[in-house]
Amino acid sequence: PYQLMHSEKPAKIVQWFAEECNNLIHRQTQIFPDRFFGIAGLPQPAGEPIAIAVNELVRCVTELGFKGCLLNPDPYENSGTQPPAMGDRYWYPLYEKLCELDVPAHIHGTGSRADREPYTLQFINEETTTVFGLVNSSVFEDFPNLKIIVSHGGGAMPFQIGRFEAGTIRKGAKDPSQLFSSRMKKLYYDTVLYTPEAVEFLIKVIGAEHCLFGSECPGTGSQIDPRTGRPLDDVAPSIKSIPWLSDADKDKVLAGNAIQLFKLDAKAAAKGKARAAE
Repeated sequence: PYQLMHSEKPAKIVQWFAEECNNLIHRQTQIFPDRFFGIAGLPQPAGEPIAIAVNELVRCVTELGFKGCLLNPDPYENSGTQPPAMGDRYWYPLYEKLCELDVPAHIHGTGSRADREPYTLQFINEETTTVFGLVNSSVFEDFPNLKIIVSHGGGAMPFQIGRFEAGTIRKGAKDPSQLFSSRMKKLYYDTVLYTPEAVEFLIKVIGAEHCLFGSECPGTGSQIDPRTGRPLDDVAPSIKSIPWLSDADKDKVLAGNAIQLFKLDAKAAAKGKARAAE
């Protein structure tokens, strides 16, 4: 994701680059159909209408058989210009099309042009801001079937949930369904976290039904932890070792939720699961 370069000019090169990357992804899904399915990288040139991204989403889903897309909440890539908040109507044509096609969007930042915030910190900040913006907006009232996955466990949000829970109470939320913690569960969160404690805390706060197994391939966490001798991004053992999590819920996090959310072929997924176990 950090190579999508959404803030580059002219806008046409952002569009062309994303389109060609998606064509290459499609070729890989054809070569390894029982291992990969396509997720589109959207062309989101900073400052341009969202229609460019919508058109590529439609192409990827209807012509290439893709199952979803990446969505960057800050196409300006931390360059000093503020992007529209995720509850802003700028994004509504994309939300509408995601619901129409019935595919999820996976929130993930791209690069960062600020020395103070390297791209790996920009990711976390944008994911945190995205959760805040969506939960405190009317997006899920306007698009009740919208499916959004947030990378890296929702950034800092699970750890700061009390701060924002207080905000909803202060504004008069008396129905438990209107509390920030409840509205957070309209989103899904991946487990790309690098300590067992963080993975366990995410699942405890959000619930197994809203967490999807994720790792790196490779990425920031692909380093050997000298304390364990295993890569920090070897996340599956962290999920499997949670003592209070039932086997059924472990299966949901490791595979079941993704199969349902992306509408995958369960038989093909079972083959992949068996291969992973080997």
